[in-house]
Amino acid sequence: MFAAIRNTLPRQVSPTQEASVDPSSSGGVLGGPEQRKTYLTLTRAYSTAPAGAKNGNGILWASLATGAVLVGGYYYTRSREATEGGAASSSVPATKALDPANFVAFKLKETIPINHDTSRFRFALEPNQELGLDITSCFVVKAKVGNDEKPTIRPYTPVSPQHARGYFDLVIKKYPTGKMSSHVHSMVPGDVLEIKGPIPKYPYRNGALKEIGMIAGGSGITPMLQLIQHVLADPSDHTKLTLVFANRSEDDIILRSTLDDFAKKHPDQLKVHYVVDKAASANWQGDVGYVTKELVQKYMPSAGKDGILVSVCGPVPMMKSISGVKAPDYSQGEVGGIFKELGYTSEQVFKF
Repeated sequence: MFAAIRNTLPRQVSPTQEASVDPSSSGGVLGGPEQRKTYLTLTRAYSTAPAGAKNGNGILWASLATGAVLVGGYYYTRSREATEGGAASSSVPATKALDPANFVAFKLKETIPINHDTSRFRFALEPNQELGLDITSCFVVKAKVGNDEKPTIRPYTPVSPQHARGYFDLVIKKYPTGKMSSHVHSMVPGDVLEIKGPIPKYPYRNGALKEIGMIAGGSGITPMLQLIQHVLADPSDHTKLTLVFANRSEDDIILRSTLDDFAKKHPDQLKVHYVVDKAASANWQGDVGYVTKELVQKYMPSAGKDGILVSVCGPVPMMKSISGVKAPDYSQGEVGGIFKELGYTSEQVFKF
């Protein structure tokens, strides 16, 4: 039986970018022009930093150390789900399913609806096989959609644990005019999806940095979540992490319970700050408006510090405002926006 998982993280691009997309990008982009405009009206932040010991509950720490993820209030653990049916032993070296040079067909095993437009798609691997995706990397999927002469190719990041055996999961939001998202939502168990990767992103090394600041918009939380899980699962890694997570409304905050739990269990290492465009009720304890220069100064590590990194992943207008967009060849390009104003160098900035 699979451990329950419900509120997992979407990975997709918006229909406004499906005609031209960075194939190495692992950042999510939400909505059309109005939503992109909305992302430019994001502001201050709400912090979750309750008291507690660094390692927190011993059971949770053990779960993190073995690749567990708390998703929507459910633990998603390797001990229960590292293998399909328990056929493979953790003492047996796993083979890797991905091929960085060629597309490989993966069969859809199960679809579980999450809400009206988002579902979790579980794809099958061999019992003693893991996907083979590195931290802060993604893969690209390919499919022939409709009557198009050329296949559609889009980047996605899985939400399953890095070393899960026998399966991997994608959580995808369906956009009305999104070719790939609509295609995946039309798949039924037994259908296949072609995938190639991994595509490496930031080469993270334990101890290389003292502090990492992250700004994510919507489903751009994916690479940030990968990094957070990886750092907190390693007791020897003491890198300080600060996340500013921007969304349209409180209801749009994906995996909030997971992030809050990480922040609660590791208050000295992880700080999470939420920003929304529109508060749904008077109970919202955060702030509303733009991701401003003042917010970046307040929460991100200063450009004058040694051993720091600031990273961004989100809609293109948000990237442009905060860090500047990537170069036409999808390389990092020059630092722009707020980060440039605050004096961050190209060595201190990474654009997912």
